[in-house]
Parts: sequence; structure tokens; C-alpha cells
Amino acid sequence: MQLQTLINGRAFLEGPRWHDGALWVSDMHADEVIRVSLDGAVEVVARLPNQPSGLGWLPNGDLLVVSMTDRKLMRLEASGALQVHADMSSVISHRANDMVVDAKGRAYIGNFGFDFDKGEAPASTVLVRVDADGGVSVAAEDVSFPNGMVITPDGKTLILGETFARQLTAFDIEDNGELTNRRVWAALPEGAVPDGICLDAAGGVWAASPTTKDCIRLEEGGRVTDRISTGDQQAIACMLGGEAERTLFILTAESTHRHICQETRTASILFTEVAYARAGRP
Repeated sequence: MQLQTLINGRAFLEGPRWHDGALWVSDMHADEVIRVSLDGAVEVVARLPNQPSGLGWLPNGDLLVVSMTDRKLMRLEASGALQVHADMSSVISHRANDMVVDAKGRAYIGNFGFDFDKGEAPASTVLVRVDADGGVSVAAEDVSFPNGMVITPDGKTLILGETFARQLTAFDIEDNGELTNRRVWAALPEGAVPDGICLDAAGGVWAASPTTKDCIRLEEGGRVTDRISTGDQQAIACMLGGEAERTLFILTAESTHRHICQETRTASILFTEVAYARAGRP
């Protein structure tokens, strides 16, 4: 598949979401949330000083943004005011990360679990749930760098990318938001790890793999149906969208280190058309 470039020259892009006819993205190392139209026009939606990551929307239309280093979930109201929706520092000790928000406004949020920048050894951590009213709880324990997440169209299954376990892990979502029946949904191919992920209408999951510099489509059980190389750049996250919602957007970067990304600004959004449209959440 031939990739085209939507935008480039950004710092470090994460958390892509197709919403309201555009691609919404966190530029983590520029401390901005941006909205990118299909012609490549960029609008700054919000500025957060503590590194924005996962994005999602409450049922009333307010935008939720994970604020990484202070471990808060922020809410951008229709008025433009940015408010603290929840403080997660009581349950996590290191940077918050990606997120998926369900139809009831419950947010499931990952985190690093260790000091990545100081080179600490990876450690297991928890998956956090923030309810629509801002209540914070632990949704799952002993997960390995919980990262990208999707929720199936029926709202009954959450699939989580555990980066350092090199697998996609599924949970049933109970009516009260609790996660049960944990199981391995798919192991990634040798050398690959899941970062951002998205779900398609045939039940496949696209997983961006920075270590192998490609985007991989997997079926439940682990069968790989497609792999799209991102060349010399790492694949960081992916999202299906576009007019028919069959455009696969892939976020790429040469480095993850903040000061390097701020200096070089080589992050890009690439895209190509694929067989199946977007499904579920985000």
C-alpha cells in the first residue's frame, strides 16, 4: 500500500481520533491538541503544559484530554474553558497515557508504570477508570504498559494493547463499567509491540508497532492479515477515518525523546485506503 502524507513538521503526535469530520491529535511534545482536516489544515484546539495524550468525548460533547505528567484528565468545555475532570495521582505514580471513552462517558486510561525517561526497568501497573462524574478507580491490575485501547461496537468488550507484554488483551465490560474475563486477544508478531490501535468493521485491530516501523492488522487469535511499513520512521499510533472511514491514518516519529522531537520536528501523519471501515470506539 502506498502511503501519502497529510501533515509533517510536528513534534510528536499521539492519540489520533476521527471526530466530526476531522482527525484530532495530541502533539505531545508541542503541548497542543490539534484538529487536522483532510486537506492538511491544522487548527490548535487546546494547549496543555503537561503533555497531552489520549483523547475522547463525553456524551455532552465536551472533549477529554489526558494530561500526562501531572496525571490528570482534563475537560475542554464548549465555552473553551479547560477544567480538571479527574486527578489520577492517587492510583498511578508515573505518566498517564492513552485512553478510550465509552458511550456512557467512562474513560479507561493507561499509564507508564515506571520512569521511562530515566531508563528504569519496565514494571507492571494498573488500568484506570474515570467515570463520567470524575470518580477514579482501578479497572485492572498487573498490566504491562497499558497503551492503545478500543471498545467494540456493542460496547461489551475492551481490547487493550499491553506494549511490553507484546499482546492485545481483551476484557468484558460489565454494565457498571467493571472489567472481567481477562484473556489474550492476540499476540503480536516477533519483534513487534502495540502502541496506538484502532478497530475495523470486520473485527480486525490495526496496531502501530514502533519497534518494527509498521502498522499491523490482526484478527482475534493473532493471525496477521496486513502489514504497512512506515519506512525509516516509527509507527506510533493509527486511526481509521475519512469520508468513507476507510482511510487509515498512521502517526510516525523518528524519536520519542522530548527535546529531540522539539528540535527536529519530524513527526508526520501518513495515510492510505484500506479494505474495512472504522468501527467501535474511539
